[in-house]
Amino acid sequence: MQYASVTRYREICADLAHRVSAGTLEPGDELPGVRDLAQQWGTTTSTVSRAQRQLADAGVLELADRRRARVAAGAVLAARRFLHGDSVFTLSGSDDPALGLVSGVLDGRLRLLAGEGSVAGLGAVRLGRADGAAIHLLHHTGVYNAPFARGMLRGLDPHLIHLWRREQGLIVRPGDSIGGIGDLVGRRVSVRRPGTGTRLLLDRLLLAGGHDPDGLRGPEAGSHLEVALAVATGTVDVGLGVRSAAADMGLEFVPLAWEEFDIAVAGNALGPAAQLVAALQTASLRDRVSSLGGYDVSRSGEVTALSKGG
Repeated sequence: MQYASVTRYREICADLAHRVSAGTLEPGDELPGVRDLAQQWGTTTSTVSRAQRQLADAGVLELADRRRARVAAGAVLAARRFLHGDSVFTLSGSDDPALGLVSGVLDGRLRLLAGEGSVAGLGAVRLGRADGAAIHLLHHTGVYNAPFARGMLRGLDPHLIHLWRREQGLIVRPGDSIGGIGDLVGRRVSVRRPGTGTRLLLDRLLLAGGHDPDGLRGPEAGSHLEVALAVATGTVDVGLGVRSAAADMGLEFVPLAWEEFDIAVAGNALGPAAQLVAALQTASLRDRVSSLGGYDVSRSGEVTALSKGG
């Protein structure tokens, strides 16, 4: 009897959380009375009350004396966290030094497939090898990321989870005369492999300055920190990367562009992503990312559905 009661209590919690996550129950909606719910589920009022208290503790419901339970503000994310608390989110795509901070906060619930690049990351999501892809791709319309996620994840209910805006620029040794994109000509340059957002940005900046990207010479690097390391060791003269990588190696930074850095996911990955989204919205993590330099975290954790016209 006790086992049946515990099982029913868990079923009630899961049922209500699924309804909130799916939008059948929306923030502000009032639930039927405890007695009515007990009749619907064929259980006791005490079992229903216990389930409601559990969901209230998780931020899904609001309880008040002598009032029926209501769906809380922010309940959708809370419900997804409740349902997927033990899920591990697999993130492919672009590299960023700050992702290590996110991984540390999530304590084993974020698996990073580092250095695949934005385009390959989207392909991994499309093929089901990853839950999300970190991307920073500028469309010819001037819009970041959404057109690429919408196109490559067509039919999969694509969404964007905003990580942060970040600053990209030239990483150079202190005292070097390199001051802009035109100074790369004739230099040994650390580049990222084709298909990465940073390589596409470099090619676009070179073309805009009237230079041939194919004329660059230098080794490929797998991450922003590898670019900075190549500059610091003198293997190359310069590389394009994020400001935080330059700071880590005590190098100088020539700013060139701010870009949107997002995670593209299919709709069915929003549940496993709930712990990640919640972490991105905390002040403590935002402060730690900001302290690295070159990051704007004011919209971190925002989730955008990419409708056909959106």
